[in-house]
Formats: sequence, structure tokens, C-alpha cells
Amino acid sequence: MNDFTSFLFARPSFVEGMGRVLDFGNTMTEYNVSENAAEADRRAMLADWCAVGDDIRSVMGMWQ
Repeated sequence: MNDFTSFLFARPSFVEGMGRVLDFGNTMTEYNVSENAAEADRRAMLADWCAVGDDIRSVMGMWQ
């Protein structure tokens, strides 16, 4: 996963990750939130196009 595919999820620290082993009730799960649905859609579309741009730059770099 990269920044474009995981922007909806908060990234836990190592200690939080260790605590999740014992979090049977899934109480530690956090999500990044947007102000409204339109903002969430805008952020998702931007992340999608940024990922496409990175892929194109990666391929173009192979040909040089």
C-alpha cells in the first residue's frame, strides 16, 4: 500500500500495532474523515489520478 491507496486509514504507531493484537473488539480502528461526501469523493478522485500519474512516470522512466 502507498499514500494513494491508504489515505482513508490512520496509520498506527508500532506500539498501537502491538496493542491491536489484543484488540478483539476492534475498538482501536480509526479512519481519516472528510467534511462531507463531496470532499471525500474529491480526495478519492485526486488520489486515483495521482496514482495513475505515478504509474505513467514510472513507465516513462523505464524508457530513458
